[in-house]
Amino acid sequence: MAADNLRGIFLMLVSMALFAVEDMFLKLASAGLPTGQIIFVAGVFGAPVFAVIAWRKGARIFSPAALHKAVLARALGEMVGTFGYILALATVPLSTISAVLQALPLAVTMAAALFMQEKVGWRRWTAIAVGFAGVMLVIRPGMEGFHPQALWGILTVAGLALRDLAARAIPRDCTDAQVSCWGLMAVALLGVLMMFGQGDVRVPTFAQSAMLFGAIAFGTIGYWAVTGATRTGEVSVVAPFRYARLVFAIIIGAVVFAEMPDVITLSGSGLIIASGLYSFARERARKRTLSLNATVG
Repeated sequence: MAADNLRGIFLMLVSMALFAVEDMFLKLASAGLPTGQIIFVAGVFGAPVFAVIAWRKGARIFSPAALHKAVLARALGEMVGTFGYILALATVPLSTISAVLQALPLAVTMAAALFMQEKVGWRRWTAIAVGFAGVMLVIRPGMEGFHPQALWGILTVAGLALRDLAARAIPRDCTDAQVSCWGLMAVALLGVLMMFGQGDVRVPTFAQSAMLFGAIAFGTIGYWAVTGATRTGEVSVVAPFRYARLVFAIIIGAVVFAEMPDVITLSGSGLIIASGLYSFARERARKRTLSLNATVG
């Protein structure tokens, strides 16, 4: 088990580095291409990858299950989250949007308690409050240095929280590849709607095409790595290493975009990570207690 956990941690770190590089390519591409076009490319090239994976496992993409209300809710969350994230990448520092995104596990826990009657004790509620206080420090509304565009990060977290909660209600006979493909098809549809709304479609240069290809390639490999990480090691051991994505984002932001987060941003990021790690620890302890009680009983 220890060896599996080490391999899982390694794969998680690799995946977070790959996702940070994916973000870098998307941010570079957004400087010269409309956001709708970027979203469309991400969806239309990503969906076939998972369609092939589903086909190899004997699962159909065009299935009545695609219209299940939980699948549609997840697709809506994917669309909202992607919309907010691409706009945030285009307009705010990489470290800022990455820091806000680290609050996603806290948002999912809060939403599960409010809408799915999941039991959350006062300690985890405190951790959630501290984490969102960290988010407020990062985006600092009403303070000097506030960028209204940072609020796209809040929309991203809300959309992805809906996606993750809806995923829990998807029928178990639906494979991960099917669900991912359906979500990316919805993202491609969003891109089409945005291109019509913006009325702006451009022929990408060779450099822009390379950036888009790099984003798709690194994102796909990152998805493979994070899936392998959660299947290889214990989730409670591996999951906290998701926060390494922020470290990689800060490094890339400094080296590639000359973005240096200030003390307030770093402090807020620290609060988000600390509260997230504490919440992970409390959840692990709760599951261990339940397991022991079940064994004794």
